[in-house]
Amino acid sequence: MKAKQHFSDDILADFRERKGLRIRAGTGLHRFIGIWVVVVNDRVFVRAWSIKPRGWFRTLLEQPRGTVQIAEREIAVRAARTRDKRLRDAVDRAYLDKYNTRGAIKYAGDLGSAGSRATTLELRPLAPTRP
Repeated sequence: MKAKQHFSDDILADFRERKGLRIRAGTGLHRFIGIWVVVVNDRVFVRAWSIKPRGWFRTLLEQPRGTVQIAEREIAVRAARTRDKRLRDAVDRAYLDKYNTRGAIKYAGDLGSAGSRATTLELRPLAPTRP
């Protein structure tokens, strides 16, 4: 059985500190788009605010590999659905804590709606990241 891959501490710090990342879903020639990201228990999570037929979320469901750009790094990732209620609750809180400015709090709250909660994905590196 293959060991679970984890992001290095410095990359996790980037995910914690930066307000967003850029993601390219799937293995095709999709473009990078900006999305919000949170870290819970040293694990990286993203959610879709809206679900478009050809959007990044649906693409990752069909092809769970993609690439993220953060802090001038490009990292190959694998996406995995998250169905655990307690973990989803923690992701809700993380979005509200991180995106708590006057302009962002409404959208952070929307990411806690039932529809967005159902899109919770954990991002894992395809290869170990180094410090």
